[in-house]
Amino acid sequence: MKFVHNDDRENYFKRVACKSLCYKYNSISPNMVGLRIELLKKILGETKSIFLIEQPFMCDYGSNIKIGENFYANHNLMILDVDKVVFGDNVLVGPNCSFFTSIHPIEADLRAKGFGSSKPITVGDNVWICGNVTVLPGVNIGENSIIGAGSIVCKDIPANVLAVGNPCKVIKNL
Repeated sequence: MKFVHNDDRENYFKRVACKSLCYKYNSISPNMVGLRIELLKKILGETKSIFLIEQPFMCDYGSNIKIGENFYANHNLMILDVDKVVFGDNVLVGPNCSFFTSIHPIEADLRAKGFGSSKPITVGDNVWICGNVTVLPGVNIGENSIIGAGSIVCKDIPANVLAVGNPCKVIKNL
């Protein structure tokens, strides 16, 4: 699969349009919650009625992001959504968290040519992702689970567990 690269004009302009909306969103006064929600609805692919993402927030396309009811993300959320990123209901995301869907090849010549692929990320209902967590391509996090602060999530996490570390591992059933 050809990775979204700056020589792909259509996707380049989609990214620029999304990043322009994110810039505008991040410039709105925090007390203007209604305007912030309205702009997030323009950025994101699908939202429910109750949600909030604190500023600053950045994403690539926005259209590949789906958030469930009662979603909350703290400051500095970054979602590189070349592929789908789906959050269930009642999800809490701590500050400084990142979600990456793109995969770059190991071979330098393929990277230089702009090749790559992507895998979606899915976060189940009632998940709490603590601060400074990075979620890598293709990961599924099961419902009711907690991801501890500073974790690098590179493999699926089952439902109803506490997982932490680099790499993130289950340390306790909930």
